[in-house]
Amino acid sequence: MKESTESLNFIEHIIEEDLANGFAKDNLRFRFPPEPNGYLHIGHAASICLNFGLGEKYNAPVNLRFDDTNPAKEEQEYVDAIKRDIAWLGFKWAKECYSSDYFQQLYDWAIQLIKEGKAYVDQQSSEQIAAQKGTPTSPGSPSPYRDRSVEENLDLFEKMKNGEFEAGSYLLRAKIDMASPNMHMRDPILYRIINKAHHRTGTEWCIYPMYDWAHGQSDYVEQVSHSLCTLEFKAHRELYDWYLDQIYDSKLLRPKQREFARRNLSFTVMSKRKLLELVQKKIVAGWDDPRMPTISGLRRRGYTPDSIRKFSDVAGISKRDNVTEVSLLEFCIREDLNKTATRVMGVLNPVKLIITNYPEGKSEILEMENNPELPNSGTHEVPFSRELYIEREDFKEEAGKKFFRLSLGNEVRLKSAYIIKAESVKKDENGNILEIHCTYDADSRSGSGTEASQRKVKGTLHWVSIAHAIKAEVREYDRLFLDEAPDSHEDKNFLDFVNPDSLKIIKEAYLEPYLANASMDEKFQFQRLGYFSLDPDSKSDALVFNKTVGLKDTWAKQNIENPPQNQPKQPQTQTSNQGKRKALNEIQQISKKLTNFSGEKLNGAMSSILELAEEVSYEELSPLFNTAAKKVGTRIGVMLTLSVLLNKGQERNAEIDAFIQSGLEDEHEILKAEAQKLV
Repeated sequence: MKESTESLNFIEHIIEEDLANGFAKDNLRFRFPPEPNGYLHIGHAASICLNFGLGEKYNAPVNLRFDDTNPAKEEQEYVDAIKRDIAWLGFKWAKECYSSDYFQQLYDWAIQLIKEGKAYVDQQSSEQIAAQKGTPTSPGSPSPYRDRSVEENLDLFEKMKNGEFEAGSYLLRAKIDMASPNMHMRDPILYRIINKAHHRTGTEWCIYPMYDWAHGQSDYVEQVSHSLCTLEFKAHRELYDWYLDQIYDSKLLRPKQREFARRNLSFTVMSKRKLLELVQKKIVAGWDDPRMPTISGLRRRGYTPDSIRKFSDVAGISKRDNVTEVSLLEFCIREDLNKTATRVMGVLNPVKLIITNYPEGKSEILEMENNPELPNSGTHEVPFSRELYIEREDFKEEAGKKFFRLSLGNEVRLKSAYIIKAESVKKDENGNILEIHCTYDADSRSGSGTEASQRKVKGTLHWVSIAHAIKAEVREYDRLFLDEAPDSHEDKNFLDFVNPDSLKIIKEAYLEPYLANASMDEKFQFQRLGYFSLDPDSKSDALVFNKTVGLKDTWAKQNIENPPQNQPKQPQTQTSNQGKRKALNEIQQISKKLTNFSGEKLNGAMSSILELAEEVSYEELSPLFNTAAKKVGTRIGVMLTLSVLLNKGQERNAEIDAFIQSGLEDEHEILKAEAQKLV
């Protein structure tokens, strides 16, 4: 059955239209064309998932082509990293190609342009060329060398190729139109001299093609059907087509360039130049630092391929530039790990707890479920003894009614173990608590089936047995920047917004012994703390764990209550609003894409909305009842959220009834069906 056109993104609509107009499906071919001048980041993941996703959808080949035309910035290290990242994401390329494979062909075509009077050698400086190009509203002036003879141009270009000139002294330019309203058409540069060894061709060449000249021609050589680029190349499309016009053979397939919006992420930067600056200035430990938005950094932090691919699906493909909330990315990894991560216990800020009525020298083995979300995930053994570590913040000598953890005279349950009651504390001379003395109910062990084991207490704490615990280093990561758009300020450098507390290293964390045999591929939920994975710095006798993400998105709330000292001042109402609307913002982001989804994607997105809706209040939601009728996806998201509120006891009113009635009268089947459930 043919997929509904409502579930297609606009790129897929273009392809479907081409197929409907007679384009042969067997001729579909795509490519992902990174420049090997840095590591890939989460923005590139959108393009990777788009191109390789199209390949999977249409059973068409996808080439991995490195546009390696600038040896001054490109390295083999980046080539290797890019291949590793794409393979890790789960994609396979048909051919591994390089623009450098076509250097001779590109050179031959350049000679053809010179012979046809469509290219010339210029010896102006870059400043002179920029000045004579004019402005978008005024025409440029021709180069004084524009009318050199074909013979002179061929001779000079040959000397450029042979290394007889210094870098920057001569350029080859296309002769197009200095009055074109498109600045890219005003005699663009085809070749420049770069006296650097190339990572693949060595010193064979000292002239290198510009990206615009190499890119489209490489697409043509590889017979790529749809050349998908980000929006900044939209203005280059006219030049892309002009270059193809000069060499096109009607017997061959002609590539079509189309553009989509690049992925921008809040609280980070996506420029490879700026990411390189972070590395070079040692603000981060390298390209794979877990605070970096690089795929390598995300992998090291504990992100999974599935979470990144889901993020790319949910965020979608857009025609307009926009900023995606980093919380959506965090939501995707949190949702993925909730289903797959093994539940374990670790204590990061320990205080000693002694169960005074538990026999000295005794220990026992308890069973802990590996993952309640994963059927048949099994259990693992956890040792229990008289002396334990718990989190220091889980105890207060005196606590109010809203403190549901351990306090003197009150009871809590130890996870998968017994109910304990705090009786007294031991302190040092400065009043710091050294030990908490407790008693336990021997009949209250979880799962024992006794009446005492079913007794309810308000709090459950995680713990580790001191005698059996293993020591490890834990690295907790926060966002690298304090500002939502750190590189958007004209009067400030993006480095001014670096978060000084983006990394916290805990040298002595205590973990249950099950983690002694952890592998790099395993993911863990440290009960009540978040999701963690092993870092490559780990050794068998010195484990290092990275915190991937917390169990909940608490970042906004923390920054409302304790704004960092060097964070740019913002109106309190704006910041406060942002925190309150966090879950609703995620719902809106997902809802915008609902009408592009079908099948499992649609079901997954709707399930995510229902989960997020638990954190939304009626006061936040009700303004969205007035969402325009054409924004069907958002209205579906609002209807789903409303269903959760009604199930939680929200009283119906005229405003709610009117919104439900508008859904019943809508032509969209999903919106109507969700409204019908609320009647």
